[in-house]
Amino acid sequence: MFEIDYEELQHIVVSVLGIAVAFTIATTVRNFKFTFDPLVFVIYLVTVGSGFVLHELAHKFLAQTYGALATYRSWTTGLALMLITSFFGIVFAAPGAVYIFSPNLTREQNGKISLVGPLTNIVLAFIFFFVGIGALSFLLTGVSSEAIKVILRAGLLGAQVNMWLAFFNMIPIFPLDGSKVFEWNSVVWGVVFFFALIMSFGPLFIF
Repeated sequence: MFEIDYEELQHIVVSVLGIAVAFTIATTVRNFKFTFDPLVFVIYLVTVGSGFVLHELAHKFLAQTYGALATYRSWTTGLALMLITSFFGIVFAAPGAVYIFSPNLTREQNGKISLVGPLTNIVLAFIFFFVGIGALSFLLTGVSSEAIKVILRAGLLGAQVNMWLAFFNMIPIFPLDGSKVFEWNSVVWGVVFFFALIMSFGPLFIF
């Protein structure tokens, strides 16, 4: 049964808000604008926040289908590092993780649980991409407004961020997802990893 208790929800909300704040601060620092921009915050809340939380929940829900206990918990040290590094224009985004408890998970099941997170980010990347392209088509036909420009910005940023999250998490270094996927099936790992790599530094990077 898929469920999120109140304590777990609190940890998720804290992590998502922390990510949005950290990315907003890092952006203002890099642009030499030292005022908090609510619009930038909302864009990061939707794009990076959704990418992070849905990635983690995908791990959780698939683990539960295999009969494992799985719960998300924020990491105080990771949250602090994330906020501290943001003041230097970069973000160490490790606010928490899903903790899975089961003595019976096979290597294949563990690999699939790890894989579903990056796959979720890839799906989100395409959703955001097509939202952005839709907004761009309105602009190209002469229909212009600030709302459409914001949607374009959020769509293309969401696509790039989520594809990069997929690529980064598929790096085969413990404790990243890629290490467990590679241990289970190196062919599956290679297909997903190189697809995310090419998309991150190819079409989506150019956009």
